[in-house]
Amino acid sequence: MAEREQQEPEGAGPTARRIILGAQLRRLRERAGVARSDAAWSIRGSDSKMSRLEAGKVGFKERDVADLLTMYGITAEDERELLLDMTRRSNEPGWWQPYGDVLPDWFEDYVGLEMSASRIQTYELLFVPGLLQTEDYARAIITSGHPERASADDERRLAVRMRRQQMLGRRDAPTVWAIVDEAVLYRPIGGPSVLAGQIERLLELSALPNVVVQVLPFTLSGYAAESTFSILRFAEPELPDLVYQEHLTAAVYLDKRPEVEAYSRVMDRVAVDALTPDETRQYLTKLAAERRAP
Repeated sequence: MAEREQQEPEGAGPTARRIILGAQLRRLRERAGVARSDAAWSIRGSDSKMSRLEAGKVGFKERDVADLLTMYGITAEDERELLLDMTRRSNEPGWWQPYGDVLPDWFEDYVGLEMSASRIQTYELLFVPGLLQTEDYARAIITSGHPERASADDERRLAVRMRRQQMLGRRDAPTVWAIVDEAVLYRPIGGPSVLAGQIERLLELSALPNVVVQVLPFTLSGYAAESTFSILRFAEPELPDLVYQEHLTAAVYLDKRPEVEAYSRVMDRVAVDALTPDETRQYLTKLAAERRAP
């Protein structure tokens, strides 16, 4: 197996490992000249099951992977063990899984992919992006403006959001590039003191080498993009770049190249329209000073 196929991202979680493993098994099958339906039969499954496995959409059984490797002519013990070990690790629970009862399935998928991304670009119209929120600001959003009524489930959702932020300090931390509409900085989420603390937090985070913050001024707001979205980019070729759009009861994942390229062009346009990172820091500094003034 090529050296490239033997690697996975350092920060890869089980979601990313499933996708990488599925892609590697598909390449091995194609190299061996085995039809997908025949591979499915060898593991006592259907063609649709094999399709989902190779797409990394479902978990793998170690016995199934071992049978497939035999069918594909992979007999070297070290090569087999490498893929079987990835199979075992792809079935390990992610840190977020204990919170599955308070998180929708479609968001669990996003968390799993987010932690493996090398670059996260996000455009926000209503709120500061979740990865950059203070605890008080996030609690106000999660409780719909009533933090004093936060339930146990609300606090667990908050814990997930705060845990996600730990990736910013990781040794292989992704680059986070956030563009926020100017209105976000005036919307009094949680009240004036909470908003002031959030602006201070944006200033702190924007000083990190892997965090870029830009503010899109009112005068140019709404022209390039009409909704909030994020783009996740990955270092590994097995993981396609994708666009994520969250709605009230579901989320949309777009990974076809024309779709990702269309949103990338929009992100580029918004970045040009927005204040530069240096101008944004000057703007946030001024805004923070105004909030601190008696």
